[in-house]
Amino acid sequence: MNSTPPHGADDVVVLSRVRRDYGTERTRVAALDDVSIGFRRGTFTAVMGPSGSGKTTLLQCAAGLDRPTSGSVVLDGQELSGMGERKLTRLRRERIGFVFQSYNLLPALTVEDNVTLPLRLAGRRPERGGVQRVLEQVGLGDRRGHRPDELSGGQRQRVAIARALITNPAVIFGDEPTGALDTRTALEVLRLLRAAVRDGGQTAVVVTHDPVAASHADRVVFLADGRIADELHAASADTIAERMTHLGAWGEQPGAQYAGGTV
Repeated sequence: MNSTPPHGADDVVVLSRVRRDYGTERTRVAALDDVSIGFRRGTFTAVMGPSGSGKTTLLQCAAGLDRPTSGSVVLDGQELSGMGERKLTRLRRERIGFVFQSYNLLPALTVEDNVTLPLRLAGRRPERGGVQRVLEQVGLGDRRGHRPDELSGGQRQRVAIARALITNPAVIFGDEPTGALDTRTALEVLRLLRAAVRDGGQTAVVVTHDPVAASHADRVVFLADGRIADELHAASADTIAERMTHLGAWGEQPGAQYAGGTV
């Protein structure tokens, strides 16, 4: 299996026969191998797979952070493959939100300034009341004047989510956004992403290694050796973990652990 059903008009992101090679001709490795997949508007997709399966490369190609060796990537109706770097940067600022494991907050800036940074880089001002609204949405309405070192890890990740939401993006990409958080805080962050999809109509695509995190998604896509191996819909953490045991190196680890128990 290396593709999903035919892409529809509601697909915000579409990858068609995407291949991404690394290395020289003699040492070439295909991080993605002829991958076709679409992500529908207003859905939450988790991407899982063993180390080296192509998860992060898929995310980077879908977000225009990396260019495929071949194939097509369309985001919010725009083809990325032949887009110039300046236009691609503008598209990322205006139509894409990013949430990473390391938060990527600027320590010298306040919460408010970190959240509005994408707008300022794009030469835009936030809507009246927009910053307060998005901070209240993530439960930080009283923290806008604080700096990152005055916040907990979970609060910093909430700031990162607010920053991702402030531009009202078409899609939010997350690379292990709960990887540095304890279980309770991770669940709070996942609920925020879930709410953004449900209430704001955003599309979320999140790379994760944790079956519990993936169980919050509408769909879980599994990668192995740079190809789509399977997908599940509205699956439990146990079902997701069981499926992971059949995906190469991850499943070969004795007593593979996840937040909900041992596989």
